[in-house]
Amino acid sequence: MPATSTAFSAFQLCDWQQHYRHSPDSLRSSLSTLLASLSTEDNAWLYLATPEQLEQQIVQLEARREQAQGALNTLPLFGIPFAVKDNIDVGDWPTSAACPAFTYTAAADATVVANLKAKGAVVIGKTNLDQFATGLVGTRSPFGPVKNSFNPDYVSGGSSSGSASVVARGLVPFSLGTDTAGSGRVPAGFNNIIGLKPTKGWLSNRGVVPACKLNDCVSVFALNVDDALQVAELAGGYDSADAYSRANPRTAPATMSAQPRFAIPNELEFFGDSQYEYEFKQALERLQQMGVELVEIDYAPFQALAEQLYYGAWVAERTVAVGKMFTDSPQEMNPVVRGIVANGLNYNACDAWRAEYLRAELSRKINLVLKDFDALLVPTSPTIRTLQEMAQEPVVYNSQFGTYTNFTNLADLSALALPASLRADGLPFGITLIAPAWHDAALASFGQKWQRALALPLGATNKAFSANLARDSHAPVSAHHVRVAVVGAHLSGMPLNFQLTQRQAVRVEQTVTSADYRLYALANTQPLKPGLLKTTGGSAIIVELWDIPLARFGEFVAEIAPPLGIGTLQLADGRQVKGFICEPWALEGATDVTSFGGWKNYIQHLASQNNA
Repeated sequence: MPATSTAFSAFQLCDWQQHYRHSPDSLRSSLSTLLASLSTEDNAWLYLATPEQLEQQIVQLEARREQAQGALNTLPLFGIPFAVKDNIDVGDWPTSAACPAFTYTAAADATVVANLKAKGAVVIGKTNLDQFATGLVGTRSPFGPVKNSFNPDYVSGGSSSGSASVVARGLVPFSLGTDTAGSGRVPAGFNNIIGLKPTKGWLSNRGVVPACKLNDCVSVFALNVDDALQVAELAGGYDSADAYSRANPRTAPATMSAQPRFAIPNELEFFGDSQYEYEFKQALERLQQMGVELVEIDYAPFQALAEQLYYGAWVAERTVAVGKMFTDSPQEMNPVVRGIVANGLNYNACDAWRAEYLRAELSRKINLVLKDFDALLVPTSPTIRTLQEMAQEPVVYNSQFGTYTNFTNLADLSALALPASLRADGLPFGITLIAPAWHDAALASFGQKWQRALALPLGATNKAFSANLARDSHAPVSAHHVRVAVVGAHLSGMPLNFQLTQRQAVRVEQTVTSADYRLYALANTQPLKPGLLKTTGGSAIIVELWDIPLARFGEFVAEIAPPLGIGTLQLADGRQVKGFICEPWALEGATDVTSFGGWKNYIQHLASQNNA
């Protein structure tokens, strides 16, 4: 399958951003050239923007640029095209959910689409899917199966098949899918791309055709983790118009710890796929080489919950979602999808409550297991199948694909699907990291390291991965965290460091203050505490920067005893961060230890004196 035929090589957000910096007046020509290169004869696309619909978006975007007076920092996705799975509304465009008889013209953009447009992105087309987002295979569409971007004899994975395919081939830098049971992860694994399955409720489902309202998520596909996370952050946010939307509680870590602990299933099933089994073992070895601790856990509760999604009363939620289409025109539906939806009629209200009680029980067990780990590591899928095999066993093989995905939303977890390797036969293999709700950024932080370490080609584009993406030289501060400079007993390895770690704070870096501070050892404190004072004739003092979840910051400050407090510190590079300061009256009788350059150096000096 061909890659993009635009006039320039643009596969990632940074490619498009650089293009517009060099050619700021090329918005209309660049997007028109891209649109002209695409065709619905490529059945990954179900609908492409008409020239008039593209022009309408361009005019609106130019007006936004004019309002911003050319300051594109308010339009970080300026002119960047993206694709939308065709169960997500784009205003005045058709939405079919891959069922022609169901098709309607959307009255307005889905919230996620509106949010991305507001940041400058342009919808170029809508993509194929397993009908009503029911499947993990990419073959249950009246518009034909979407073929694997590496080998057309194999499935692409679903249900977000088209959205994964167009990203993998470099036609657009990102796309939106949905993920109820793994539809935003399995296609990513089969096509060597990133699949970000966000915490439920982070990205609004308003304007999305439901599959299972309680468990649906809008997902993001991209060629690199940075792009996927940025798109999710721009698309997400609380939406009062969506009954299941949630505000970020701001309690989760900003990044993953430097030496992560990953849980892995004590028993793994690959359904006879020796190549996938081999590649997963190789991935484990690479992770250990990166310093990751791997610990086997009992996978039974995860497996039991996964089975509930399709083999319990939860399937009735799909029956409700399809609604009148199933009751009035079942003949218009894909027969496999129709059969799955019909299974929901086998359960009653009592079964539904029992299923919810079991879900809650298993979910609690799962989250208790995961609290001791940074993430659960699993194969994205245990195997892959050819189109011919899938035609013979459409239900059984679909179920196999969901072995390590189906439980995730039922247990309220976040997930990130990552490329891991290419098999000997050239097909991609992927892994997935799964963590508690709102740990999306922490998963992404490790995903970035993983992708840089492997440097696999981007999707099916044959373009080499480059870590030289447009990003700040220092890790930016998340809106959900406070960056705090610690100077003494809260440093790594020191007596009060636990007050940070028990609140999910993460060490970002070691640096120094500006040369305007003096460091003192305060008298009559236990444990021995420093006092940092800004003054003339000072020196640069070593500090550690920690990101603490915003909702936990107040707890942390409440534990700080006088004469210490939190103020604003100036760093040597000009940054200002929150940090420990000392009331001047407490310096009476204190020892000036500025010459040691940092608190740990002074403590080590004391220890050496005591040992002498």
